[in-house]
Amino acid sequence: MNNGPSAIGVGFSCADVYAKLAKFYPTGNGVDWGVHLSRMGIPVSILSVVGTDKYGKLMKEALMEEGIDISHLHEKEGETCKMMMDIKNGVDRVHLEEIPGVMEEFDLTEEDKEYIKHFQYMHTDLFGKILEYLPEFRKAGVKVVMDFSIYSDDPEYCKEAYFTNVDYVFLSYKQEDDYIINHMKKIKALGPQIVTVTLGDKGSISYDGNTFYREGIVKAEVVNTVGAGDSYIAGFTYGIINGYSIPECMKLGAQISAQVVSKFEPY
Repeated sequence: MNNGPSAIGVGFSCADVYAKLAKFYPTGNGVDWGVHLSRMGIPVSILSVVGTDKYGKLMKEALMEEGIDISHLHEKEGETCKMMMDIKNGVDRVHLEEIPGVMEEFDLTEEDKEYIKHFQYMHTDLFGKILEYLPEFRKAGVKVVMDFSIYSDDPEYCKEAYFTNVDYVFLSYKQEDDYIINHMKKIKALGPQIVTVTLGDKGSISYDGNTFYREGIVKAEVVNTVGAGDSYIAGFTYGIINGYSIPECMKLGAQISAQVVSKFEPY
């Protein structure tokens, strides 16, 4: 068994900046996931990169306040990756501009890779720039949690080999239909332990190779859908870490997701 903290988010991170509201949040799929797990008592580290601008400093401070280990949140000369955001009609989030900054050149060092191997669970996504290293981490015994978002069948972003090196696959889709059921079966046959699809307000489906499990949403007043998927994955991961059944993992994911959509913040 690996030693050290239980969970690490690796790869993409950025600052969501709402200039008109004078608000900002450190985010990225793995960051959101990590904040939720940390709040639930799981030791979490974030491995990514920020710039030397004010947002790099603010991101570090905010994550430290959440109790997250940032010893491997690297700092490089330049701008922190930012998503410039706005609010439309009082509720809808609008992406105005992406500023890649130092994230554009992000890559793992040899020391980073050895550090990751001490963790039990690692989260990443298609844009974390670490996909080539997944076989190495799996071989070391790290359980890989990966968010494929809406791109799980998009050849521009996603290769079948990625699924082979992931333990817990998460993806997003619009509804349950024959296509998504067959797609889940195809992905599961490539090697993951569990394949889970979030369906927005239609709940979620998980498949372990034998049974399809279904869970509805927890009703909430929707203020913001940003971070809903990441919070679901965090709840599900917490359940896996603690030996919950798949239906219990799904239920916890739905509960945490409902808490997120009912407030402005992404976690």
